[in-house]
Amino acid sequence: MDWKSLAVALFGSADGITLTDDFLRGTVTFDGAPLAIVGTTNHAPIGVRVALAQARAVLDVMAQHPGRPILLMIDTRGQQLRRRDELLGINRAMAHLGQCVDLARRRGHRVLGLVYDQALSGGFITTGLIADACDALPAAEIRVMGIPAMSRVTKLPEQMLTELSRTNPVFAPGVDNFVAMGGVRALWQGDLAAALREALATAVTEDRRALDGRDRGGRRLAADVVQRVLDAA
Repeated sequence: MDWKSLAVALFGSADGITLTDDFLRGTVTFDGAPLAIVGTTNHAPIGVRVALAQARAVLDVMAQHPGRPILLMIDTRGQQLRRRDELLGINRAMAHLGQCVDLARRRGHRVLGLVYDQALSGGFITTGLIADACDALPAAEIRVMGIPAMSRVTKLPEQMLTELSRTNPVFAPGVDNFVAMGGVRALWQGDLAAALREALATAVTEDRRALDGRDRGGRRLAADVVQRVLDAA
C-alpha cells in the first residue's frame, strides 16, 4: 500500500501530510484530535539527511505540541550505503534519531510505528523498534538481514540457515516472524482506522517485546535472560 492510500484509509484523506523527496511530515486530525505524522516512502534509504529530517520533525512536535501523539509511517530499505553518509557520520545521525524518538516517549508522547510497506535494517531499528509499539500491515516486508547476508556474516551455509528459518523465527525474515518474536505487536487488518484507534488506546510504555516473544514462542529465552540480568544487577 502506498502512503496516500494508507492516509485515506486512516484519516479519510492525505491532507496535512507533505512529501519532500522520500520524507513524510505533517499533522492530521484523527478522532477530532491532532496526530503528528513522521515517516518515509518509496523504500527510502535512511542517510544523514533523512535521519536528521525525521529527528527534527520529532523535536519540533515536542517543542511546539507537548504530548501530541506521533505516528511513524515506515517504508525503508535500511541505512544509506554511501561513502558520503559514512564520512558524515551516519551512525551518529541514526543514533540521534533513535534518541529523539525515545525522548518523545519519555516526555509523554504516545509514539506508534506502522510498517506499511518495507522495513529493513537500521532504518527500522531507529524508528519502529524504539516506538511505544510497532505494528504492521500484513503485506509488509520486514527483515533485519536476509539469509544470504546472514550466511556471509555468520559463515554458516545458506542451506543450514534456510532449514533453521523454517522452525525458528529468529533466522527467518517476514512480518509473521517479527510478530512471533515480539518485534511487531500486531497486524492491522480490515478497518485500519479502528486498528489505529485501538493501538493508541492500548500501547504501553514498558518494553514487552521479550515477554511477547516468549508468550508467542518466537523468542523463548530472551525474557528469562533479561530477568536474570536484572536480578543480578
